[in-house]
Amino acid sequence: MISVFDLFSIGIGPSSSHTVGPMRAACAFVRTLKQSALLSRTERVVVECYGSLGQTGKGHGTGKAIILGLAGFEPESVDIEAIPAFLDQVEHSQTLRLGGEQPSQFPRVGAILFNRRKTLPAHSNGMTLRAFAGDSLLFEQTYYSIGGGFIIEESHFANAREEAARFDAAHPVPYPFESGAQLLAHCQESGLSISGLMLANEKVFRSEAEIKAGLRKIWQAMQGCVERGCRSEGVLPGGLKVKRRAPALYRQLCGETNFNKDPLMVMEWVDLFALAVNEENAAGGRVVTAPTNGAAGIIPAVLHYYDRFVRKVDDELLMQYFLTAGALAELLGGSPAVVENAAEIGMEHNLGLTCDPIGGLVQVPCIERNAMGAVKAINAARLALRGTGEHKVSLDKVIRTMWETGNDMKTKYKETARGGLAVNITEC
Repeated sequence: MISVFDLFSIGIGPSSSHTVGPMRAACAFVRTLKQSALLSRTERVVVECYGSLGQTGKGHGTGKAIILGLAGFEPESVDIEAIPAFLDQVEHSQTLRLGGEQPSQFPRVGAILFNRRKTLPAHSNGMTLRAFAGDSLLFEQTYYSIGGGFIIEESHFANAREEAARFDAAHPVPYPFESGAQLLAHCQESGLSISGLMLANEKVFRSEAEIKAGLRKIWQAMQGCVERGCRSEGVLPGGLKVKRRAPALYRQLCGETNFNKDPLMVMEWVDLFALAVNEENAAGGRVVTAPTNGAAGIIPAVLHYYDRFVRKVDDELLMQYFLTAGALAELLGGSPAVVENAAEIGMEHNLGLTCDPIGGLVQVPCIERNAMGAVKAINAARLALRGTGEHKVSLDKVIRTMWETGNDMKTKYKETARGGLAVNITEC
């Protein structure tokens, strides 16, 4: 079972696959060195990035993330305010304390290599780390960053499904499901809502008090991200010179309170919440991976909308929202069938969506795309609530279609900065 705490994890921007994943991989590599009694012998580390990590890693902060991970920092707890000074110190000294303890050489040139034309066979986001004593190789490990901040060692990649199945067998949940149809069947048989069913599954791993506390922490991180995004002025890093828009929009909306003249101003607040989060993400700030960093603005924007314009959010509402993976439809009174329909509507109208970040940066079109996605999510929930309950396309069918569409799509449209807007921006 994928836990809600797997889907929503606190980390840093700008990318779950290119920043959070590599940071966790580098940290795991150092832990393995220590457990193998090799850390004290390590004099230098060399990291090679392949595929999409090699092609767009520089724009996504992959190098910075690797340095932080090698130093022992975790994306969930690293002090984001201290990151710039720490990276400057590594840059000038060309040394790095692995795991915060073992001094090693870390030259500006050669410590991290971005292979733009090489891709490892198992996955497009691959990276190999090597530890040396002089010229002697002590240990090497290849990791794949598979999205959402998840990493898999190369030796486990081929058997990942089998290992997951063994884990599930050892930790059986009361309502296992592998499809939307199975989920709805459990809800119908048990009389539970989707959030109630998911709570029962989550309680296999944590107490209800721990679940509430964990979800409250996620909500607080989302609120903090929106607040920082609304007050942080300036230009985003990376060379595109994209100006932060959230602070000015926040000031404008705070001064325009007469919603009777234009009810769609509510939508502009949704835009604000999403822009604030994703501008923070682009700046390398603290965000909640939900379920990726590139899409981190949608879940908090929709919940901020509900909190501000529908009903103040409390612990019970947080449980409902996050345990249905952010489904607004349940908070608005929708049945499990309505929630399934809302999810289907949301996914159906995102088929064939390309990922073509300009300059390899999580800025254009990513920031605005979150604002559009948040508004579409709210509309999907409202369309489902106003519907009859009948729809031609099931959630399972649209998920299968999305999988097939992704497989058919050319690689250049999959976060390589080699297609779409990324190569046509000079013509705009």
